[in-house]
Amino acid sequence: MKWTGVYLIGYVILVGGLVAALWKMGILASIGVAWTLIGVVIAIGIGIMLAVSSGSSKGNIKIDQK
Repeated sequence: MKWTGVYLIGYVILVGGLVAALWKMGILASIGVAWTLIGVVIAIGIGIMLAVSSGSSKGNIKIDQK
């Protein structure tokens, strides 16, 4: 598994822990399901962007200029 995948899995676990903590404290009950899901989707999207941007540049094709 590439480091990008490991990073993304760790980020999803972090978001899941935060959601569980907010649920246990009763904060999610006052926010509502729709806004909670929107926040989770945004957080996972940010995690994907961070994982891709922190990945190695081995996939980039470099053209030698002569």
